[in-house]
Amino acid sequence: MRETGLRNGAHGADKLGFKGLAAVHWNLTEPRLYEHAIANKEGEVVYGGAFCAETGVHTGRSPKDKFVVCDEHTEATVWWEKNGKLTPAQFDLLFNDFMAHAQGKELFAQDLYGGADAKYRIKARVYTELAWHSMFIRALLIRPERSELAHYVPDFTIVCLPSFKADPKRHGVRSETVIAINFTKRIILIGGSYYAGEMKKSVFTTLNYYLPAESVMPMHCSANVGTAGDVALFFGLSGTGKTTLSADPNRTLIGDDEHGWGPQGVFNFEGGCYAKCIKLSAEAEPEIYATTHRFGTVLENVVFDPETRICDFDDDSKTENTRSAYPLEFIPNASRTGRAP
Repeated sequence: MRETGLRNGAHGADKLGFKGLAAVHWNLTEPRLYEHAIANKEGEVVYGGAFCAETGVHTGRSPKDKFVVCDEHTEATVWWEKNGKLTPAQFDLLFNDFMAHAQGKELFAQDLYGGADAKYRIKARVYTELAWHSMFIRALLIRPERSELAHYVPDFTIVCLPSFKADPKRHGVRSETVIAINFTKRIILIGGSYYAGEMKKSVFTTLNYYLPAESVMPMHCSANVGTAGDVALFFGLSGTGKTTLSADPNRTLIGDDEHGWGPQGVFNFEGGCYAKCIKLSAEAEPEIYATTHRFGTVLENVVFDPETRICDFDDDSKTENTRSAYPLEFIPNASRTGRAP
């Protein structure tokens, strides 16, 4: 197996159970991920330098295809009313099929953090079969210092193989799409969906499960802070304006979507933003609009002119849920710590 990039050589892909991989590219930076994504024809570079990809059938998350393993540890700690169940045996079968499907493939791995407060963060290792997915999750989560990667050992591992198709009869799931979470083994499997937001939301689900026991309240909200230390939280479902409201040029942006509120204050779970692009304009949302013309931004399902590569953010012919994923530092007044008292 060929390996490139910075990594902990003592804790590689074999520790999870991968066998027979063609290659693993570890913690590649944006320029190298662009090169792989373009060579693999995963998408195109648009005017300004962003990378634009299509997600196919799934232009949003698939909540009905999300399952959690019910075992002796989770039976009494998960609210099962709307969460699908898998038995440990069903998960193990699914996991083995994921490992078999990955044989011969070239994978991309990113070692990242979920949580800006070091006391409560998790180390999330994310394996993807697409370079643009690796670029996406690298933009959305918190990147360790390069010097930390040689000693990085994950707390949780996500395997995202969009080309894998689940078998409902064999795996006990609803369709060919599956998001399976095993809190005991600390593994998340994502298959049958090219929508990158599934990875981001899986990290949020993980923190939602673990942090309440640490006296931290997970929140689906955006957050900013004023010069007097006054924190504002904006709650709402996807697409209700959290990102827009928090991007106030007169306040410091903490984050646009996922936060924890603990004994030391509010902290961002992420290191990037995931903004809706439909009807986006330089006049109405200048800071967010500017990020769509930056190298390192990932656009999902945005329509663009094939010749000029200029994006048309008013075009919803693919979906109304067009998205832009970018690192938090692309917003000029973003917090460098992701925390506020």
